[in-house]
Amino acid sequence: MTATDTQDKDTQIPTNLRLLLILEEVARRGVAVKPADLIEALGLAKPTVHRLLQTAEAEGFLQRDLDGRSYGPGPRLRQMSVNTVSSEHLRTARLAILRGVADEIGETCNLAIPDREGMIYLDRVETKWPLRIQLPIGTQVPFHCTASGKMYLSTLRRNTLDGFLSARGLTANTEKTITDPKAMRSEIAKIAQNGYSTDDEEFMPGMAAVAVPVFDENDRLAATLSVHAPTQRHDLTSLKQFLPLLQSGALKLSGLLAS
Repeated sequence: MTATDTQDKDTQIPTNLRLLLILEEVARRGVAVKPADLIEALGLAKPTVHRLLQTAEAEGFLQRDLDGRSYGPGPRLRQMSVNTVSSEHLRTARLAILRGVADEIGETCNLAIPDREGMIYLDRVETKWPLRIQLPIGTQVPFHCTASGKMYLSTLRRNTLDGFLSARGLTANTEKTITDPKAMRSEIAKIAQNGYSTDDEEFMPGMAAVAVPVFDENDRLAATLSVHAPTQRHDLTSLKQFLPLLQSGALKLSGLLAS
């Protein structure tokens, strides 16, 4: 695309639509995006793109990636996405699916979405058993020691995963938490191959969990569907018997995202 073509297209796109198109493109790609990529994709002029990126960054809708040149969703854009998927009609349908899975399994089922610092519980249906583990909606849990978090880590590009593992120590929540980066890489590779992840008392003593991915229409992980239970009722081997139910529920949730 020539500079003249870019300038022509720049004038064709309404001013109040340009920033929205940039936010849409960043969200669509699912990875940090360089200004040059946005110029090429949208046909906007270079000064326009840089000006709008600065505005979006200043207002918290976008934030710079570690390289200092690329942009990803900022806190306000991430919160907007949470509010969107939490809208009443979507949540009603989502909870019906989640409740159906939880009723068949008989244990607490959770829907979690990734944030920058961990997984956030978006929805949950509690078990009817008096003995239960309370993790309310809105709770943020770590990536490295939860079934939902490790499922998310397994979908990251290798350099992004390496950056995560090298940026901070892996805190031991329990004596079973994986804290060695090499062992974690091995665990993540196994999860990617199996298509599900587990938590064998790694986040909390006496709790086991299994999680499966919920993909969006672009086959990217949008959320995780998981079940957790006290080990007095279900150890990890016992929970794995519910994988077909979880996978069926995740497929229905994916269809909901695409509709």
